[in-house]
Amino acid sequence: MKDIDIYLSGKCLYGDDFKDKELEKWYIDEKEGFAELYAKNKATYKYVYHTLNKLYGFNYLSKQYYKNVLGLGSAFGDEFLPIISRIKYLTIVDPSDAYTGDHVYGIPCRYIKPSIAGILPFDNNTFDLICCHGVLHHIPNVSTVIKELARCLTNNGVILIREPIVSMGDWTKPRHGLTKRERGIPLDIFLDIIDNTELRVYHQSLCMFPIIPLVCNRFGILPYNSYIFTWIDKHLSKIFLWNLRYHPRSFFHKFRPTSIYFVLTKKY
Repeated sequence: MKDIDIYLSGKCLYGDDFKDKELEKWYIDEKEGFAELYAKNKATYKYVYHTLNKLYGFNYLSKQYYKNVLGLGSAFGDEFLPIISRIKYLTIVDPSDAYTGDHVYGIPCRYIKPSIAGILPFDNNTFDLICCHGVLHHIPNVSTVIKELARCLTNNGVILIREPIVSMGDWTKPRHGLTKRERGIPLDIFLDIIDNTELRVYHQSLCMFPIIPLVCNRFGILPYNSYIFTWIDKHLSKIFLWNLRYHPRSFFHKFRPTSIYFVLTKKY
């Protein structure tokens, strides 16, 4: 393995070149990670990004019905609630055993386990909408998975991706509230990965300024289910764009947007 500093610098994406046994170890570590931390019990789980997804993703969709929709790592499928009436059939790829069923909010749905290698078991041009919200940073070989998403997208389809673009701390050590393997994807590397597929960036937005959830959590507010706090977050992220860096080396370095939201379409 390369020295950890090359990864923390944002020049390389940790895990993206993993093979076989390394992929298998990562898969085992992350399989139930998110479910164990936040989303194992449907009765107590609450999805906390509805307004954020609407502002940066769903608002860019046409008003059409979507025949086949894919949710990568979508857990119980709550992220689709704002557009559920426009979905005809939903497929969710998720490794956890906590998520099963054949319907999501009345919409027919099938659950499929991902392969360790990241290859999706679908034909080319299968889905007209793909959502991948906060999932890729749990996956080692990000470039492989994005190529697979592109392959499975119809020519007129849309992919919505939201991911952290900061290190999320030193992932070689235990971190409170985080799974063992998750780490952010450096923005320049993210853009290069997309550019090396048949996808293009239709729209991108920086978001999730760290002070917003820190303050809101003290008062029991879900900031990204609130229009006003999501709006404030949007503008603070723009103001502090100049301070964007992958791994902070000082307290002030933490004052920057921490995530990117992509709306992606096919190039041709």
